Amino acid sequence: MAIQPRLRSLPDRLRQIALFEIGGLLLITPPFAWLSGVPVTESLGLLAVLALMAAVWNGAYNTAFDWFEGRLTGRTADRRPFRLRCLHAVGFETGLLLMTLPVIVWWTGMGWVDALVADIGLAASYTLYALAFNLAYDRVFPIAPR
Repeated sequence: MAIQPRLRSLPDRLRQIALFEIGGLLLITPPFAWLSGVPVTESLGLLAVLALMAAVWNGAYNTAFDWFEGRLTGRTADRRPFRLRCLHAVGFETGLLLMTLPVIVWWTGMGWVDALVADIGLAASYTLYALAFNLAYDRVFPIAPR
């Protein structure tokens, strides 16, 4: 019988998502506005919509990833090795990129190529942020053993 490690509780997962998205908006909006030429208020609105999309994706992706990882390895997410953390972050951002690109095109009026470059820039920024955030979150809020 496979070991089923504990997953994060719903309140813990909601705290993780909220802290991640608020931190991301505060860190990423100013450089996005500056580099894209999209006014700050429009950038903030766009990134808030993208953050909402990301929050839903975050909950679904992290829960599914943690569940599969736990089933395959028997360990909890806070014990994830660094290489798997990298794969986790890249997988999250790739899925999000596929969902957000059309929104960026529509919201900003950018062409698909410009929007793709902007979205890749956001994905790269958020990938590094996700890696650092989740590592710190797991250290500050470890999953309690059974």
